[in-house]
Amino acid sequence: MKDFLNRFFQGRYGAYGTDKMTRFFLLVAALLLALSFLTPFAILYYFAFALLFYCYFRLFSRNIPARYRENEFFCKKTDKVFNFFKGFGYNIAQHKDYHIYKCPDCNQKIRIPRGKGKIAIKCPKCGKEFIKRS
Repeated sequence: MKDFLNRFFQGRYGAYGTDKMTRFFLLVAALLLALSFLTPFAILYYFAFALLFYCYFRLFSRNIPARYRENEFFCKKTDKVFNFFKGFGYNIAQHKDYHIYKCPDCNQKIRIPRGKGKIAIKCPKCGKEFIKRS
């Protein structure tokens, strides 16, 4: 069976594994499918089915450059959103151990460890010195 699948996927886009776009659409399809069972909106089931069909179409496609371009376009448009939320979580974790101040002149963010009392902070970008409580 494994050899059959390997031969079947040779020359197809799915032979390289799933890309970000396919994984995202599979996740959305699973969520829509779950919502269609929990809510009276039957149309969600059809949207989930359409997304699953599109994912299988992408996996079985022999037009590899077109699927690659679709994934690159998807990544270019969505990476900003994903990175925003990734950075947001990182900033929350940083606020536990550090104060983050902005330089009054150039607005450069400066990370200062908590619990050091009043300290003079020198901006690494413009050299301005200011006093803040850590």
